[in-house]
Amino acid sequence: MTFRVAAYDDPESVRFVDAVQAFYVERYGGADRTPVDPAEFSPPRGIFLLGSLPGTGPVCCGGWRRHEPATIEARDRDVLRPGDAEIKRMWVDPAHRRRGLATAVLAELERTAAAAGCGRTVLESGSAQPEAIAFYRARGYHEMPGFGVYRDAPGSICFARGLAPDHDRPRCSADPI
Repeated sequence: MTFRVAAYDDPESVRFVDAVQAFYVERYGGADRTPVDPAEFSPPRGIFLLGSLPGTGPVCCGGWRRHEPATIEARDRDVLRPGDAEIKRMWVDPAHRRRGLATAVLAELERTAAAAGCGRTVLESGSAQPEAIAFYRARGYHEMPGFGVYRDAPGSICFARGLAPDHDRPRCSADPI
C-alpha cells in the first residue's frame, strides 16, 4: 500500500468521508456532529491520508488534527493535552477489508503524528462499533475520559495511546496507573 497526503475536501477524500458518515447514519441514526474544519487536516496542523493499492487506487483513508491550547475547549482541558493528535475519519472500503489495511492506516497516522511532534493519539468511537473498539484495544489503546461533542453521550468511548515510550512522556489524569 502507498499513502499520499490529500486535502480533507479533495473529491477523493470527500468520497471516503461521505462513506464514513453514511456508516454512522446506519449504525447510530445520524452523522458525526463533531465540528471539522478541512484546514485542521493540513500540515502542520494535521494530515489527511489516502491509501492506495497497486492497480486499484484509493481504498482507505484517515486523518489526524493536532490539539493546541486554543483548540481545546475549557471543558476538555482536564482530558486533552496540547500536542494530542486526534484521529478522525479512518475508513477502509468494505471490499478491501480483512487485509490489514486498517492497521497500516493507523500505523501511518501514528508515524506521521509522532514525526510532527505529537505525544499521543486520541480518538472517539462508540458502542455501536464493537469492531473498532476491539481493533483499537488490540493495538494498545486504552480508554480515557470522554471529550468533545460526545463527551457525556451514552455509548461514547474515547481512547488514547502514547506515541513515545511511557517513561519518556508525562502522565496525566487520563492515563491509567
